Amino acid sequence: MLAPKAENPSAIGEFWRGLRVQIRCVHALMIRNMMMRYGRGNLGFLWVVIEPMILTIGVMSVWSLVREPVEHGIRLVMLVLTGYMPLTLWRHLTNNSVFVFRRNVGLLYHRNISLFDTYLAQSILEFAGTTAALTVVTTALTAAGLVEPPHDYGLMITAWLSIGFYAFGTGLVIASLTERFEVAEKFVQPWQYLMIPLSGTFFMVEWLPTAAQQIIWFNPSVHCYEMFRAGFFGQEIKTHFELWYPMLWGLGLVTVGLYWLPRARDRIHFG
Repeated sequence: MLAPKAENPSAIGEFWRGLRVQIRCVHALMIRNMMMRYGRGNLGFLWVVIEPMILTIGVMSVWSLVREPVEHGIRLVMLVLTGYMPLTLWRHLTNNSVFVFRRNVGLLYHRNISLFDTYLAQSILEFAGTTAALTVVTTALTAAGLVEPPHDYGLMITAWLSIGFYAFGTGLVIASLTERFEVAEKFVQPWQYLMIPLSGTFFMVEWLPTAAQQIIWFNPSVHCYEMFRAGFFGQEIKTHFELWYPMLWGLGLVTVGLYWLPRARDRIHFG
């Protein structure tokens, strides 16, 4: 007698099995990235958190020496905290995306590892490190009485996630562009420096003239900063933002980056 045919696994079951494999791959890539970047000696993995903390605390110290302690009714320390921590997240996610695929080309020989996995693992690591730094710095400054606790944790977290998603999409586009056109790498840092004064790091929309407010509204990062500060300051200040706007930009950038991924792979030399 013929044995009954085994039923084909369901599409849903195959999806979850594949997802578990990819999660294990991304987790292994994150550990590899930490080992390669920070090693086992000295402070090791703690540098994931310490690096962004050093920048923020250094800027706070310098600004406290050269500027008034209160600006437009906002304590300077809180203004710097809510400006430089999002900026650090943005820079870490976008800076390290340059030639990220080329740096991980040896891993692509593994069947279950894709270009996107290498980028996702790096981005999660950078996001987690900067988030931990934000938590440590905010907790320490609050305990010292230098800043007040956030008024709306939900809004602050939502803003932080929107900054991360927007930066993630931007970095994915940069990663694909720098593989397709090597000259694009020369423009990344100049573009980042030009964007800093327009990002919302140093100002709030309410401080600008009406005409400037209408123009700066089109910059998605401004919405992220305004939302982040609204979560910190609450009703003490007037903020201008729309949640959907930076999220829509992030979604569009991720879509473009994913569309360019196969073309970026064609330009990579496997040696």
